[in-house]
Amino acid sequence: MLDQIHSPQDIKKLDLDQLQSLADEIRDFLIQTIQKTGGHLAPNLGTIEMTLAMHYVFDTPKDSFVFDVGHQAYTHKILTGRLKQMPTLRQKDGLSGFTKRSESEHDSFGAGHSSTSISAALGIAIGNRLHDNDKKSIAVIGDGALTGGMSFEALNHAGDSNADLLIILNDNDMSISKNVGAMNKYLTKLISGKVYSTMKTKSLDFLEKVPMIHEFARRSEEHLKGMVLPSTLFEELGLDYFGPIDGHDLPTLVKTLQNLKRQDKPRLLHIITKKGYGLESAEKDPCKFHGVAPAQSQANTLPSYSDVFGTWINNTAKQNTDLIAITPAMCTGSGMSDFERDFPEQYFDVGIAEQHAITFAGGLAVQGFKPIVAIYSTFLQRGYDQLIHDIALQDLNVVFAIDRAGLVGADGATHAGSFDLSFLRCIPNLVVMSPSNSAQMYQMLNTAFATSGAFCVRYPRGVSAIESYVSTEQIQIGKAEVVRQGVNIAILAFGTLLDFALEAAESINATVVDMRFVKPLDEALLIELSKTHTQFISIEDNAIKGGAGSGVSEFFHQQGINTSLKILGLPDIFTEQGSQDQLHALYGLDAQAIIAASQT
Repeated sequence: MLDQIHSPQDIKKLDLDQLQSLADEIRDFLIQTIQKTGGHLAPNLGTIEMTLAMHYVFDTPKDSFVFDVGHQAYTHKILTGRLKQMPTLRQKDGLSGFTKRSESEHDSFGAGHSSTSISAALGIAIGNRLHDNDKKSIAVIGDGALTGGMSFEALNHAGDSNADLLIILNDNDMSISKNVGAMNKYLTKLISGKVYSTMKTKSLDFLEKVPMIHEFARRSEEHLKGMVLPSTLFEELGLDYFGPIDGHDLPTLVKTLQNLKRQDKPRLLHIITKKGYGLESAEKDPCKFHGVAPAQSQANTLPSYSDVFGTWINNTAKQNTDLIAITPAMCTGSGMSDFERDFPEQYFDVGIAEQHAITFAGGLAVQGFKPIVAIYSTFLQRGYDQLIHDIALQDLNVVFAIDRAGLVGADGATHAGSFDLSFLRCIPNLVVMSPSNSAQMYQMLNTAFATSGAFCVRYPRGVSAIESYVSTEQIQIGKAEVVRQGVNIAILAFGTLLDFALEAAESINATVVDMRFVKPLDEALLIELSKTHTQFISIEDNAIKGGAGSGVSEFFHQQGINTSLKILGLPDIFTEQGSQDQLHALYGLDAQAIIAASQT
């Protein structure tokens, strides 16, 4: 049946039994495909029926679907003509793992970060109203995304907008890790209120046949609800609330969406789904199966940089009760699962709330604690104002362990840490470190924890070939290291691209410097090298504009040092998806690119 689906119009010809058969077929297809290509498995298994019902009732691209994050939109891709391209998912020149406007007219809004869907869908809905058309705007948001502040800002606006907006709350009690916070407890309370849900569904359906009594019941609905459930937050915000309903029950989903399609006010449908639905292993461990690696890459046993951080923070916490670990909903991804288990009183998952995480860390620092904020580079962008005003401006003692710096590979532009060196380097009171391997990373974390002030240690996605990295050593702040002595040409390597620099240096007999610090630079060494070298090449996995190489250029200019400097880094574009090796070659960050730069 799946091979006969070329557009959403094709599924509208099916009856509900056929639609369920199609759901089963899609589930089997996704399990087989994602285990080959890698990708977000459990989130997509949980949203198949929901997506089918949405396309069965609404009409894209006329109607707009805005998927929060976009990593649960694989069924949407399949139904909108991209079935044959699914084997290219997350590969170079292939399908994105997220929604992407340039990929399909059915992708009304691109997404890679959480909590944006309601804002975007509300903008589309109000745009529809201003254009005076009858198009529908639907936001699909997971319960975990409601921990993000943007969601509440959008809900606050939506309830006061009178816009034709439907919000589908996909409640599976999970984001990536287990959900946390008061909103999660509130939704659990709503779900448990089955007495009210059953009463409303059965009683009011019956009373439809008795108009006068039905009107009384409708007006008394809030009073009936108050007798059984606490007042519904969403309705207090001005949204009509419906649910909760079973998100895997296709007939109920279709009927409910058909009813809601006829309405034109802000409304929220609360559906209950199971992450990993239909695959027993994913249902039992949805966190493990949230994102799976391609089959051929699962055998690597070397420790990842995230694992190294996890080892460091556990070891350090054993000796320091003032260490506080903070994560914005990325416990597992940041390597802190063991820490959460072993040091529950020192661990705080604040939900998908990067801004809050940073200022929360500032408050703890004021109280004499040493907070460690474990955060992805691309997510740190969301807390930039807080980093400047609440941490750096007040010169507080906070360590930022910045994961997924540089090119991340298959997740593409939305998750690439392409800009952190540029936006961190310009902030006063920050020390910015970029380790070249896991052993150095461990020592930098030691240094950052033991020293007053705000520190950033940025490290990439992937593994380090060094297996023995645990130590008590620290690194002298602002001190680079010459790791190979050559003549005439000096390669200044920032971070893990040092390996490419060493490989290239063998061909061109260059001096290689492991710069280690982006801020402060080792200015004394740069001056010394300028006396004996006629050409410099800097290399970093960050945007060239404003990055580490720019810092070297600025210093040479300030000192009146007239020397050749070639800066290798990421160009002024949003990077593509693909393997890290492919992207390093594509953007001129490998050994061959360094050799070529030395000859121009």
